[in-house]
Amino acid sequence: MATDPGGLKRHALGVDFGTSNTVAVARWPDGRARPILVDGSPLLPSAVYAEPGGALAVGRDAVHSARIDPARFEPNPKRRIDDGTVLLGEQEYEVVDLIAGVLARVAEEWHRAVGPVRPETTLTCPATWGAARRGLLAEAAARAGLEGARLVAEPVAAATYFAEVLGRDVPIGSVVVVHDFGAGTFDASVVARTASGFEVMAVDGRDDIGGLDVDAAIVEHLRTDEWQRLLEPTTLEERRARRQLWDDVRIAKERLSRAQTADFVVPLLDTEAHLTRDELEKLARPVLDQTVRVTKGLLRWADLPEGRLAGVFLVGGASRIPLVATLLHRELGEAPVVIEQPELVVAEGSILADAALLTTAPAAPGPTAELRLVSQGRAESETVRVASVGPPPHIPGTTGLQPAVDPWPDADPGHWVPDPHATVATAKPRFDGAPPVRAKQAAPPTRDTRPMSPVKATSRPVSPPPQAAPRVISPPTPPPRTRVAPPAKVAKRRPRRRRGRFVRALQIMLSIVVMIAVPLAALLVAYGYGNGDSLTVDAENLVRDIRSLLGI
Repeated sequence: MATDPGGLKRHALGVDFGTSNTVAVARWPDGRARPILVDGSPLLPSAVYAEPGGALAVGRDAVHSARIDPARFEPNPKRRIDDGTVLLGEQEYEVVDLIAGVLARVAEEWHRAVGPVRPETTLTCPATWGAARRGLLAEAAARAGLEGARLVAEPVAAATYFAEVLGRDVPIGSVVVVHDFGAGTFDASVVARTASGFEVMAVDGRDDIGGLDVDAAIVEHLRTDEWQRLLEPTTLEERRARRQLWDDVRIAKERLSRAQTADFVVPLLDTEAHLTRDELEKLARPVLDQTVRVTKGLLRWADLPEGRLAGVFLVGGASRIPLVATLLHRELGEAPVVIEQPELVVAEGSILADAALLTTAPAAPGPTAELRLVSQGRAESETVRVASVGPPPHIPGTTGLQPAVDPWPDADPGHWVPDPHATVATAKPRFDGAPPVRAKQAAPPTRDTRPMSPVKATSRPVSPPPQAAPRVISPPTPPPRTRVAPPAKVAKRRPRRRRGRFVRALQIMLSIVVMIAVPLAALLVAYGYGNGDSLTVDAENLVRDIRSLLGI
């Protein structure tokens, strides 16, 4: 990890609570940073298992215990954050307790690795999360012993890592595109560099595609008639074998990022399965094409001026698939940047990020209809129509969907009222070196009038349980309709009011008087200077001399 002697002067802990894995990075006062190892690995499975006594096992202990009774196992608590409670075995558990159990394991490993030191903790979350989800995440951190954790948006943390740790040049006014392809979700973000740090300009993505969908495609490709017992288990032994099958498929997929072939034994059937990288890329292509299309559409909507794009950064474990970078480079014309361990980017970047999210702050524009900016006067049916067929062309003088961050303050201002419960940005960045201007809740802020990009359907919060059939990958969504070009970014000046003719004539007369009176007064003073006479006598002498000079 990188060392920054001039950086933080205190112990810090950055935690990235992910869908499938949780990563934590410790940073010492001298700038040294390294990941917190849990059972010898920097990746802690974000999984929980309800033991018969009521206690919760987390991480790899939960994964191993799931083979005993899969009904007590939840592999992805993050995708259950909106459910309130989750049934594990015969008992219901609050989702906040499941998340707190994972974070408590992180806190335990922190004290084991660093000592009895209370760190300054940063906790990452998706930029599209609203106040309810952020509040639940902060509450879980407090229950885990990480009180006062600072929340940082994942794209902001990734962009900070891109600039601070990798040393990439990201000048004020430029943007970084973060392509976050994880196990269960995908997010594409345009993060703008401002005078005070980084701020999310726009987000788009899918909550129902990720590395798990590639696993499902592999299972569907390799399955035979004999696999029916694995895919639809009815006994405890079959449920254990099904869990083992999905683990082996995931491991084979990861191996194909480094090798050309991978083999594994199909549990319960005692047969071997063979997979090649070419097969993997063919199976993963429908999912990866969707991520590339979303990223390309987001950049097209952002309409970046020439030279504003500082780079494309790949994060998330699923971005290790070599085809991801190949497709993005081919479509965007910009070679993406990917590091050896993309899972660690967000955790370490959150420590260095200056921008923090309040648990009650609004979210950035996201992929679901609930998180979008809705202008005043728009009906709910209009919101659904925009999400399905694309935004209408902007008509001057009317309201329209706006981006949460306006990176070009010289654009023509619109007239709209923000929704305080949706996705209004808390600050408007400026690229002229001045600090960001905080938006007041009562007054509508000035924003760009370009229409917002099409919005994807609502997310699917629950990952496929062990008892259910594997997910079937949906066909790629059709490309959005051609977006109407935004209005020109030329500031319109209001015409000045014409002054009255009388005022105009009065100004002219006053100017003439001044032009005549001032030189005469100066001549009079100069003529009588030093003779000791009064101004009246001097004036009479001056008039007499002028008349004699003119022969009058």
